[in-house]
Amino acid sequence: MTAVIERRILHAHFHLPHGARPDLYEQLLVLAQEITPRVQAIPPDAAHLDITGALRYWQRDPEGLAALLRLRTLALHGVQTTCAVAPNRMLATMAAAVTPPGTSTVIEQREVEQWLRPRPVAALYGVGPATAGKLRTYGLHTIGDLADTPIPTLARLLGAAAGRALYAHAHGQDPRTVQTQPLPKSLGADRSYEHDVLDPAEHRRALLSLAEEVAARLRDERQATGGLALTVRYSDRTSSTRSRTLPEATVHTRPIATTAYELYDQLGLQRARVRAISLRANDLRPATEASQQLTVDPVDDRALAIEAVTDRARTRYGPGTLRPATLANRTKQASRGIPGAKSSLPALPPPGRNRP
Repeated sequence: MTAVIERRILHAHFHLPHGARPDLYEQLLVLAQEITPRVQAIPPDAAHLDITGALRYWQRDPEGLAALLRLRTLALHGVQTTCAVAPNRMLATMAAAVTPPGTSTVIEQREVEQWLRPRPVAALYGVGPATAGKLRTYGLHTIGDLADTPIPTLARLLGAAAGRALYAHAHGQDPRTVQTQPLPKSLGADRSYEHDVLDPAEHRRALLSLAEEVAARLRDERQATGGLALTVRYSDRTSSTRSRTLPEATVHTRPIATTAYELYDQLGLQRARVRAISLRANDLRPATEASQQLTVDPVDDRALAIEAVTDRARTRYGPGTLRPATLANRTKQASRGIPGAKSSLPALPPPGRNRP
């Protein structure tokens, strides 16, 4: 009988520097494809590599091939990479989340159960904060607890489909394969914090800032977005992602910000220790394909008028010239000198004197 070949999936997390050039991620994907042609992009900074066949070609074990990828990304692009190798995509992603930056973790098939069972249920693929909280209320605190729970019980708690899926995940099962496909056209922005941020109000300010930046870039590049993806990273280096297809393609800040808020609310975060938030516009298309429905709402009309003025100011004076009051620097007084006033505008030179 022919021996069954054990799959080996490598999850690579590229630690892109802040303000990295836009094409750096694509260059890292090309480098990964030189190791194996079976590479699936996971924007904005990760990828899955099916290295099952590459091990024999390179005559290396999984740890050696991961070391080769880390060496090349660092030597050629100055980017540190965290790698994890496991029998499937789910396990590789989970292992990468708890691997120290710039190092590698390898999980063999015989080690899967021992590695999974003691981990918190919130670390399991498919378990968001709300589901984790519900499971904990029923005494299911670890993945081992979940694995020992009968499927009918999980179906009553979570629904039939979700119960069966989480039961399979708790036993280390994930049938998904690495899908090689062109990198989808997208653009995005992110905000990272030097410390844990628990305040939802600060999170929403970041969302508004991200929506403004993404929408401005779309208009500058004459592109429209058909979908949005929101990713929130936590202090333990795990993350949650929510995405949505928009009812119509748009280039405007207001619908992008509204959708970003709704995606954030779906996460059900409660006192989460957030370290970074990113917003990505997907399914890009020419801006001419974006439709703008007629409206009799004066709020929408004002938003579009303000957006046009902001674009002109940004073109002339640079980014951040005009900003919503929510994002304004509260420590600055208005440039007109009104006592106690706050301003979202930077001080501009008097008319006719050294103006750009």
